[in-house]
Amino acid sequence: MAPSPQCSALNAAISRKGISYKDLATQMGTSEQHIIDVCTGSVTATSGEFNNLAKVLGISDVPPHSPSHLTK
Repeated sequence: MAPSPQCSALNAAISRKGISYKDLATQMGTSEQHIIDVCTGSVTATSGEFNNLAKVLGISDVPPHSPSHLTK
């Protein structure tokens, strides 16, 4: 299965910004493991979490949605 567009967008932004998962977790007020789980697709972020992550990371474009990335 291909990585979700959201995970790809988050990881690209983390790379561009040069921020660690730990630093991102601190800014988000959550655990480093939760950030890793969200960024790897192990856990699906809530809309609020994703919006907060996007804000902290400076993501302004919404990644495309595809039926192949829907969860059941």
